[in-house]
Amino acid sequence: MPASTLIKNAICQLPGGAEQIDVLISQGKILLDPAVHTSAEETIDAAGLHLLPGVIDDQVHFRDPGLTHKEDLHTGSCACAAGGITTFLEMPNTKPATISCDALHKKLDLAAGKSVVNYGFYIGATPDNLAELQQAKRTPGIKIFIGSSTGNLLVDQQEALERIFAETTLPICAHCEDEETVRNNAAAYGGGKSVEDHSKIRNHEAAVIATKRAIDLAVRHNHHFHVLHVSTAQECELLKEYQQRVSDPAKRLISAEVCPHHLLFNVDDYQRLGSLVQMNPSIKTGEDNERLWEALRRGEIQVIATDHAPHTLEEKDQPYPQSPSGLPAVENSLALMLDAVNRGRLTLDRLVECMCEAPAEIWGILNKGKIQHGYDADLVLVDLNLKKTILNENQLTKAGWSPWHGVTLTGWPVKTWCNGVLVYDGKQVHRTLRGREVEFDHSV
Repeated sequence: MPASTLIKNAICQLPGGAEQIDVLISQGKILLDPAVHTSAEETIDAAGLHLLPGVIDDQVHFRDPGLTHKEDLHTGSCACAAGGITTFLEMPNTKPATISCDALHKKLDLAAGKSVVNYGFYIGATPDNLAELQQAKRTPGIKIFIGSSTGNLLVDQQEALERIFAETTLPICAHCEDEETVRNNAAAYGGGKSVEDHSKIRNHEAAVIATKRAIDLAVRHNHHFHVLHVSTAQECELLKEYQQRVSDPAKRLISAEVCPHHLLFNVDDYQRLGSLVQMNPSIKTGEDNERLWEALRRGEIQVIATDHAPHTLEEKDQPYPQSPSGLPAVENSLALMLDAVNRGRLTLDRLVECMCEAPAEIWGILNKGKIQHGYDADLVLVDLNLKKTILNENQLTKAGWSPWHGVTLTGWPVKTWCNGVLVYDGKQVHRTLRGREVEFDHSV
């Protein structure tokens, strides 16, 4: 691989907006508008293409360790590279769960030998691991499941939640679905007879109750909190009301994200796709889709993440409720959003804010998320006019399928650099390369 690469004539998505400017990748760093006489070992003429910061996906499940027949850190990170994602933050509900500093460090060591892109791992909260949460350092933050999860990761008792918000300092994110509401709904529907019942069991009320509860905890304890995978119009209203109360963005404690499946799928898709779109939180209605898009455009939601959660097709084919919730998305999320840009649903500037800049800012990720002089050269070159069709047989995720199989999108990544090294050349991922552990600054 060349030690230096000059990218010429691209339209660069800078923090202040789009600008045609030459970018030099040198010693893993970004050098903006290098002098004309600067020599590079490789020069790329990117006329007609857009250069974006590498995408940061702050919510993935790569199933490693313990469930690697679905995905692992190598296959998941290869899918990231092909999709323009240069940094992922992975969730703690693996086997064993990442609920101690020792487990966190073991997972970091595992990723060092397997991941082709940059990586970080949340530490998971339990009702009784407060000391571990207080001691954890090499992590973006704490993940709480305020709703059913695997093992002992469910935390829905108020006393335990109060202590976590009051007695820890790391940023907190949460899966917000009220466990009591979900259980009552499941009982009312006899556990669910078909996958359509999933959105009735994990309904709007379950999401809204838990999100309202978490926001209240964060505000009372003055604690930074990130609402994962917002799925309802009502949650958007909660976020809007919070922002109206706290008009200064610098003083806001609450941020939120949305996933492509909650923007693009709704309950009408169960008939066509069945359990392939069975998710937690569940997909909702077309009206919710529209309100989520609006919240994204207006800044009520700051982040687009995937919640990449793969299962095998054999597992998905089980009758409901035995079918597991989750779908793969890292390979296609950027293309899905670029297609949305082409359709006028989102501006390219807003896409970069939501997929690159905001995740870095929210989680205190150092030197990433922007095309800025001296930042790490995590970059993705995209062709907004390229048309490609998502096909199961082409997926790099170990699961080997996508709910968007057969969908043709306009706008795709064509090259991805991670730490200044080309990890995806438009045709293949360079699988022997390795990313780095992400560094965090939680002082801001």
